[in-house]
Amino acid sequence: MSATAPLSLSPDNRATRFATRAVFFTTGMAMGLWAALVPYVQNRTGAEANQLGMLLLCLGAGSLLSMSFSGILIKRVGCRAVMVLSAALWCAVLPLLATLESLELLGVALFVFGMGIGLTDVAMNVQGTLVEQAAGRALMSGFHCLWSVGGIAGAAGGALLFGNGAAPLTSTFCAIAITAGVLLAVFRGLLPGGSDDKKTEQPRSRRLRPDAYLLMMAIMTMLCFMAEGAIIDWSGTFLNLERGMPLEHAGWGFALFSLAMSLMRMTGDRLVNRMGRRMMLVAGSLLAMVGYLVVILVPGWTASLIGFALVGIGAANIVPVLITLAGQSKAMPVSMSVAFVTSLGYLGILGGPALLGWIAHYSTLFFAFSLLAAGFLLIALGAARLRY
Repeated sequence: MSATAPLSLSPDNRATRFATRAVFFTTGMAMGLWAALVPYVQNRTGAEANQLGMLLLCLGAGSLLSMSFSGILIKRVGCRAVMVLSAALWCAVLPLLATLESLELLGVALFVFGMGIGLTDVAMNVQGTLVEQAAGRALMSGFHCLWSVGGIAGAAGGALLFGNGAAPLTSTFCAIAITAGVLLAVFRGLLPGGSDDKKTEQPRSRRLRPDAYLLMMAIMTMLCFMAEGAIIDWSGTFLNLERGMPLEHAGWGFALFSLAMSLMRMTGDRLVNRMGRRMMLVAGSLLAMVGYLVVILVPGWTASLIGFALVGIGAANIVPVLITLAGQSKAMPVSMSVAFVTSLGYLGILGGPALLGWIAHYSTLFFAFSLLAAGFLLIALGAARLRY
């Protein structure tokens, strides 16, 4: 099958669904392992906080750059080729992240690592969209759940290896071996094409510009990712400085948020099939808004922990549903529409925490979190206007 040929998927194609879940898992595992490697990188290089921040910016810049052309690339060569080659790219760079001592070279390596992760991320979401369309029922939340599980496996697996005396380089070779084995096992389930344009009842536009609905979905995705990024980077600081939680326990905010999100995504597909996508978006965004309001308005770190967990429950299925809707848009080819929404969305998780830090500097974290609660209200209002 050529990269541009129409895809032939049956609703009960279990091999393709399994392959999609496997790629989500391995990509999450790679990011989880990198999270476990960060303290070792800082210790090995002696990097200050600002220097470490610049390194992380290199990773984000690489991801955004590759996402910007990922849609065209997927449409031309197909999901399978992009996923395999991009996974090979970040696998090749992982050992460098575990050994390099030069900050400049680490920046280059992280940029390349980010490019590989970004390409894989878009390609697996395109495949997930096509598989879901062929099945005729919600599957995307389950795919994203496997990314979360992979992230936990990568971070926890790395920590276990390090705790038992393994060197950082050893952990990267373990991750490479797992990734290679998984991709070989599921290779035939990866889609050789990257578009279903010839199978849609209404031909998709060939233009490369999004319409108003795609732009709205991208902004909604960005707002959700911004709220998630804020919990990653600011929940610990908020719990420690504003709620008096001991510093050594401040990481529980993000931990509970992540656990709640993972558990909710396990049941997300069933809920979407039962409630419908509009209700899922509206209810999820309103629940996440309530979670942030609890964090802001209710004193004590116990209430804040509950609030962060509520945000995880509410936000868990917003992005998977929006990516599904983007793939159904007739304004652009599937590969282009999913890439657009994913790329603009990632601006939220990469640039959002920095923007919130600037806002908090001139006001308070309470005000910054209030803006995130308002962002979820905007998502709910946008959900009511989308086409389904």
